[in-house]
Amino acid sequence: MKLALASVLSASALVSAFPMAEPEPLFSRQASESIHEKMVAKGKLYFGTCTDPNRINAGSNAAIIRANFGQVTPENSMKWDSTEPNRGSFNFYNSDQFMQFATSNGKLVRGHTTVWHSQLPGWVSSIRDRATLTSVMQNHINTLMGRWKGQIYAWDVINEMFDESGGFRSSVFYNVLGQDFVRIAFETARAADPDAKLYINDYNLDSASYAKLTGLVRNVKSWISQGIPIDGVGSQGHLQSGQGANAPAAMAALCGAASECALTEVDIQNANSQDWGNIVKACLNQQNCVGITVWGVRDSDSWRPQGNPLLFDSSYRPKTAYQQVLQALS
Repeated sequence: MKLALASVLSASALVSAFPMAEPEPLFSRQASESIHEKMVAKGKLYFGTCTDPNRINAGSNAAIIRANFGQVTPENSMKWDSTEPNRGSFNFYNSDQFMQFATSNGKLVRGHTTVWHSQLPGWVSSIRDRATLTSVMQNHINTLMGRWKGQIYAWDVINEMFDESGGFRSSVFYNVLGQDFVRIAFETARAADPDAKLYINDYNLDSASYAKLTGLVRNVKSWISQGIPIDGVGSQGHLQSGQGANAPAAMAALCGAASECALTEVDIQNANSQDWGNIVKACLNQQNCVGITVWGVRDSDSWRPQGNPLLFDSSYRPKTAYQQVLQALS
């Protein structure tokens, strides 16, 4: 399916491009109202979650995603170690299953991720030659993005490239190619799927004055001014109790860096009564914030389950946190 994407899609255009499945009955969705539908009613594109075949095919995950979320991100199945464990040898078994679920249920997809220092096969990390690494990056991006060209709304082209000081993380990409790896990655991605929105994604972007956030904003603005095709900035939003209070100001600062922004991997350990409402407010307050993605469905399946960080409990029941999101969207 080919998409003609403006700088920010309207909700009506999104529905036309990705027709939504019929709502699930209450007994299968568990929650009384869909947070995605409420989000779209506010003029945003989606409220989403992450998943993969091992989750989709277990418990009530599929039913809850169909009924309550309008967007999905592959948690692991599109990462480099999953898709190209050996040079030039690609494995799309899990990611194809993920895409089949997403497209058959009319869900918007954020691709995650093409270039990341973590979950990276050792053969990539050991490259020391500039020409070789450039070729390897280009082939990986072209193959990964080309497989689902026109079917994915946005890609996290580069993930977690900044350190906590706002400088550049030491990685094989930066160490061999310097800042030029940003240009190589984004220009390759633009050619691979011209309609996809191209993002830089990172964590600890949760305070407007934090050095990592200000460094990212400064660099992204500079790269865009040089013609590097960066469309969006994603703030992961892995938070602790009370950190939601800083989210509105942080997103105001972050969203000024590019034409689009989003909260991309939200979970809140030991959330207080205001945290989830502040996360919603952080996106609603910014015209160019297109949506919020929570990093999982139920607490017990979270990558960091301590502190019950998600919207559904281990029995797939919607928590007070889910109601707080609904209230904030009302």
